[in-house]
Amino acid sequence: MGRKYKNPPVVEALCEFEFIPNQPWDLTIPGLIYEKVKNEGFPIKRQQLGIGVQLKASETGLEHKIEPAPPRVQFFREDKTALIQVAPNLLVVNQLKPYPSWHKLKPLILNAFDIYKEVANPKALKRMGLRYINIFNFDKEPIKLEEYFNYYPFVPKELPQTQDSFLTRVEFPYEDGKERLILALATVIPPKPNILSIVLDLVYMMSVPESVPMDAVSDWLEKAHQRIEDAFEICITDKARINFEKEKV
Repeated sequence: MGRKYKNPPVVEALCEFEFIPNQPWDLTIPGLIYEKVKNEGFPIKRQQLGIGVQLKASETGLEHKIEPAPPRVQFFREDKTALIQVAPNLLVVNQLKPYPSWHKLKPLILNAFDIYKEVANPKALKRMGLRYINIFNFDKEPIKLEEYFNYYPFVPKELPQTQDSFLTRVEFPYEDGKERLILALATVIPPKPNILSIVLDLVYMMSVPESVPMDAVSDWLEKAHQRIEDAFEICITDKARINFEKEKV
């Protein structure tokens, strides 16, 4: 079991499934899914027409970018802390702050997956990924990244050792290249002035279609979460952990 924190830095955790369909997309599918999820804590329905918000690299680090996307139907919890998104051959489950725990998030993901599978009857999985977005906020004074992170951009000593913004990203292959772990560390727009905000973005994904059967999703999620959790703990230092108060287990 991994470490528990009183105030974990995760601002969003999400799981995304892209499916290979058995037949053309039926426009009644989102409505049928809504009928099943509305009584399970997701009664608010919203249509998102043709836009998507993604974290993208820019000159100042990672920024939220609005880009064209297929229309999505979103089902929210009443408190807006979680949502389920459905689009043609796509299912996304988002958990926002406050992050509960993996033991609560995983059943939510699997329940949404089972409902989608029952209603849409897809042929197979084309791609899936588990993602954790963590934000670290510091007083805007020069900090030494190596004091808080074990993963950070290397800057030759001949160059200035303080930077206004940065972005570093690396991908690690797993399972003979069928899966990968993606780590990104970057500056992001802070919530208020005089704050330095750094995002540690971790994604574990299946990148080869049909390499994981649909009846093995639960085991795959457990593996994906463990690899993300291990990477997170490896990437931060005890000084960083102090900022979100380690809780004894």
